[in-house]
Amino acid sequence: MKTRLTASVLAALLAGLLACAAAGAAMVTIYRNGMDTTADRAQMVKVSGRSCKRGGVGTALKIEVGKRTSSCSYRTPVLGRDLEIAATERLSSATTRKLRKQAYLGLELRAGGGAKYQLLVYPLQRKVQIAKVTKEGTEFLAIAKNQKAVQGLDKANNLRFRVAKIGTAEARLVGYVGSTLIARGTDSVAGELPGRFAGVAVGASKNASGVIAGVDDVTVRIASPY
Repeated sequence: MKTRLTASVLAALLAGLLACAAAGAAMVTIYRNGMDTTADRAQMVKVSGRSCKRGGVGTALKIEVGKRTSSCSYRTPVLGRDLEIAATERLSSATTRKLRKQAYLGLELRAGGGAKYQLLVYPLQRKVQIAKVTKEGTEFLAIAKNQKAVQGLDKANNLRFRVAKIGTAEARLVGYVGSTLIARGTDSVAGELPGRFAGVAVGASKNASGVIAGVDDVTVRIASPY
């Protein structure tokens, strides 16, 4: 199922947000993409990755990382700073064997301008990281190891990642696998990230050429009241 962000839909969403705010709801879905058709999958736009091949496999977006590329990122049509994104991601057994342990599945928020927040899940290591990426490098805000909720090759990892502003300049970041809260972190200088993109990522800790994954059921939510 998909939601197109036309003017009429945005107006309807705003009305829904106001209604839910009055009811005291926690999160409201503003975008959903089940990757059922080629048109659905085309809504995911590449934002980074030197060599990235995309396609469809069943009702999922297939992403294959190419030569001299460490990761491939695709964004949703939604723009915003304080959002939650969720997706079902699978690391394919077609991934080059020597890269499987290094490979990760990811979600991204506040991406753009050479910076982003990431939730990274390593299926074969059962490791989860929350990272802040800027032009100066990568800072890990949280790391969790030996997580039983993380699933292996060809198995569904239901990921959820949220960024929320706290105070004047700080942001709280929370990552889930399934219903399990795996990692949380705080960035005291969140204003350094100017980006607005929310999306998905596939890659490896070094050269990821040969990493293959499927992405399905992408959802973006906003807090209500907002």
